[in-house]
Amino acid sequence: MKKHILAAAIFALAAGSAMAQANDTLAKIRDSGAVTLGVRESSGLGYTLGNGKYVGFHTEMAENIIEDLRKDLGLEKIEIKYQPITSQNRIPLIQNGSVDFECGSTTNNRARQKDVDFAHTTYVEEVRMATKADSGINSVADLNGKNVAVTTGTTSVQTLRRNKRAEGINFKEVMGKDHADSFLLLETGRADVFVMDGSILAANISKSRNPADYKIVGEVLSVEPIACMLRKDDDNFKAAINKSIERQISDGTLAGLWDKWFLQPTPPAGAVVGLPLSDATKKAWENPNDKPMEDYVIE
Repeated sequence: MKKHILAAAIFALAAGSAMAQANDTLAKIRDSGAVTLGVRESSGLGYTLGNGKYVGFHTEMAENIIEDLRKDLGLEKIEIKYQPITSQNRIPLIQNGSVDFECGSTTNNRARQKDVDFAHTTYVEEVRMATKADSGINSVADLNGKNVAVTTGTTSVQTLRRNKRAEGINFKEVMGKDHADSFLLLETGRADVFVMDGSILAANISKSRNPADYKIVGEVLSVEPIACMLRKDDDNFKAAINKSIERQISDGTLAGLWDKWFLQPTPPAGAVVGLPLSDATKKAWENPNDKPMEDYVIE
């Protein structure tokens, strides 16, 4: 009888520890010596070079966060397990524990805040349109009867539909499974424009075969704060991530990463994205916060 009671007590203790770790990612990282980082394969803020190598502004910023976590936890090393994510699966993978946090190109909005938490905003995005330089398309008003590429699972889909209703125009949405696929729709003529975050558009254009064949046009369709995403109500982990972000802002690390990934030649082909640091992003760095996109206005 005593053995059964002891076994039940051990089981309950183990179950309680597992439940605690589900909402305590720092404990999970400390005990395992590893962190699973959600990364993007074709985003303007992070992408792959192939063979398991992931780079970019947000990817390197996340690696800096993990190094700061290592120091805070007193670990000799932390193994980084890179997990590619898409717009469709990123939130479920955070929620079910497959990914500890992700730093890609995820917009912080009120709907998503019901399911996940966000760290400080590290980039404020402007959603616009990319098109062929000779397309004659310069604004949303020119989209009547056109094919418009959007990436499945992104906020740009809702943004586009709102503008569609407001402008009273009729166009067909063509869905790409990820950003590279959406740009390919534009590249091959299956879409007339690609609507997405400006950084993603600029990065895809810079890496295309003939960058001069494309241009970013039209009005700003929405202003969206981009931030690292983590599980909801994991307050200690969120505080640790924010502490690192604040450090990277204050000591100039983040500004250096911006210069490296947007103003200097980038791998694999040495293309320069040519995206200057916007006033909106500077303001977010000056006053770190996790405001959702609904609190931003188009100026």
